Amino acid sequence: MTTRTTTEERRRLPLSTAGLAIRAAEGDDGGERFNGYASVFNSRTAIGNPLRWGFYEEVAAGAFAKTISEGDARMLIDHDTYYVVSRVSADTLELAEDSKGLAVDSALDPALSYVNDLKANVRNRNITGMSFGFQVIKDDWQLIDIEVKNGDTTETVQAELRTLREVRLFEVSAVTFPAYDDTEAGLRAVRAALVHRGDSAAIEQRAQYRPELLDLLQTIDREPGETTRGTDHDAEPAAATRMSRTSVDRRMQALAARYGLAR
Repeated sequence: MTTRTTTEERRRLPLSTAGLAIRAAEGDDGGERFNGYASVFNSRTAIGNPLRWGFYEEVAAGAFAKTISEGDARMLIDHDTYYVVSRVSADTLELAEDSKGLAVDSALDPALSYVNDLKANVRNRNITGMSFGFQVIKDDWQLIDIEVKNGDTTETVQAELRTLREVRLFEVSAVTFPAYDDTEAGLRAVRAALVHRGDSAAIEQRAQYRPELLDLLQTIDREPGETTRGTDHDAEPAAATRMSRTSVDRRMQALAARYGLAR
């Protein structure tokens, strides 16, 4: 059994911060280009329900620096690989980190019918945001204090904050639904993050509210409580300490009994 360290994740950015625009290209060729932001730095986002089974997340400046210089990302529409708009190695897609975040500057080939559709949909605001698909290379987790209002009173509770320090970027997408507007989308994002983290204790804590997360214990191979904090993220997955199948099965049975689940 191996740790799924190659889990791909996706994050979305709404129109208010993605800043999508179709602009005239420089020069006299009469072409147009797509501009926007696939991610912004140091902007706290709720993934799932941060006070129960989710967490908050921020992208640190520099998270994309290495992947921009070494990678070959594509721009897609709604993460669909059929609708390839541009590509770094084809010199039709430019990605750059600036003071705000991950800036996207893409050529728009009018010979592609779906590119013409994309231009119309951006102008008509049918497409209202951006997203990026990535694999986490380095991240940090920490507890933070959050003020929660309960009627006329305010109490301070703790939640977890995940900071993405380095990612491997696969693609950026113009998207129709830029926000996590349904619970299942948020749950998928939480599951992917927890698989990468490989911390059994973090999974158990969240399983009190979302018992289906218990299944993740069968996808990790680290000792209970081991986390990505302070570890060598570049180590080979085989170097991790493995839990035996028997150990995992017993743990699952105990947790199922605790939460009254049928196994």
